[in-house]
Amino acid sequence: MNNKQFKKITLEAEKGMMFEMTETSDGLLIRAINILRKAEYIGDYTKPPIPEGYSYIEGQWNSGYVIQDKQGNQFVWVPVGSLPANGTLDGENFIEKFGRRNYRDIEFLESEFHDEMDDMLKKQFESIQKYGGFYISRYAISKSKNDKPASVKGEKPWTDINFDDAVKEAKKLGQGNVQSHLVYGAEFDSTLQWLIETGKPVGQIAKDSTKWGNYCNCENSPQQVVKTGSREEWYANNIADLAGNVWEWTQEAKNSSYRVLRGGSYYRNGINTPVAYRTYYSTDYYLNLIGFRVALYIE
Repeated sequence: MNNKQFKKITLEAEKGMMFEMTETSDGLLIRAINILRKAEYIGDYTKPPIPEGYSYIEGQWNSGYVIQDKQGNQFVWVPVGSLPANGTLDGENFIEKFGRRNYRDIEFLESEFHDEMDDMLKKQFESIQKYGGFYISRYAISKSKNDKPASVKGEKPWTDINFDDAVKEAKKLGQGNVQSHLVYGAEFDSTLQWLIETGKPVGQIAKDSTKWGNYCNCENSPQQVVKTGSREEWYANNIADLAGNVWEWTQEAKNSSYRVLRGGSYYRNGINTPVAYRTYYSTDYYLNLIGFRVALYIE
């Protein structure tokens, strides 16, 4: 671009878009963005909502606020509204905290978006905008005696499940005005960012998660999948086994045929596959060390 000076610059955008202008050292940066991305949360993230049919169990908003439904399934509040607007894992604007940016290393470098803002994501965003956060299952999902998904302590994670079946089963944990779904990559990212903001060293998130997960190189490694919540040191802000034990399906897409898994497993070590690490498999793939976790949003 040359240095020609123009008397007038006209910017056009589709309905629902706006422009954001930032002065740089040698010019003016103009970005066209969706209006939703400029939204800010309006709820008080320090006062997590307790939906009808759920009860408070333990913890605070910044250390793991736990609720439980009538079936004993437990969930932990992730206060997205507490994350800084600039420098989060998910981007600079509010909706990017809820995210969909890809990263693989300690610098959390930005990459392309993989998830489209469909109607379901819009509803989830509106919920987070209203309440300032979302709930994530405290435990990797297990299978109850009547073959229903459960987020409870002391059960073997539900493995040997492909992506499509995980998506289907994840939708069964909501009740009333609470909807459940298989965790998005953005929600996984926001959970990790919250752990960093509340004291978990970034190196233990993106470089070496051995100290707080069931990996083959952890102390007294069991060398197998263990029951949910087996060791106290494998909890972080009241969330169990986020690192290691079993890989967890997410809805983040590699492409139309592949989905991203997070967290590593007992079969790998916490250096090569820390909790932030991404791998991916085809949607019809299943294995005895691949499970899943769910998130909740309130309508």
